[in-house]
Amino acid sequence: MLPMMFSENLFDDLFNDAFSRSVWNTDKALYGKNASRIMKTDVHETEDSYELAVDLPGFKKDEIGIELKEGYLTITASKGVEKDEEDKKTRRVIRQERYSGTSQRTFYVGDVKPEEVKCKYDAGVLMIEFPKKDARKVEGPHTIMIEG
Repeated sequence: MLPMMFSENLFDDLFNDAFSRSVWNTDKALYGKNASRIMKTDVHETEDSYELAVDLPGFKKDEIGIELKEGYLTITASKGVEKDEEDKKTRRVIRQERYSGTSQRTFYVGDVKPEEVKCKYDAGVLMIEFPKKDARKVEGPHTIMIEG
């Protein structure tokens, strides 16, 4: 039985496979083992729009940025951990799970104009709505010959 603290195994980092982390790029130093829980997103479709619900708990509105460029919508969330020098003299950190840094996700939204995108941030959830655009017409399947 291995010691547990805050529902995490204290020896997880010791036994992680460094080779697989570097090959698959699954080591997320910014948020540690919790990286997979950052910016969880639900995508909903209505008759004339798409809606994104992005979980950003613990972020303030001014720590979130949204950029639309060449059909791609990028959501960036930046967090800084305040360090009080006076506090360091009277207390020492035993475990720190909060980090500072930036996390981002990008979604292809097509030919959407910035004024057509509506955003709202409430209770740790960023809601983004943008209109559906006519999808490009795709012809039926075609068989392509392989040479050689």
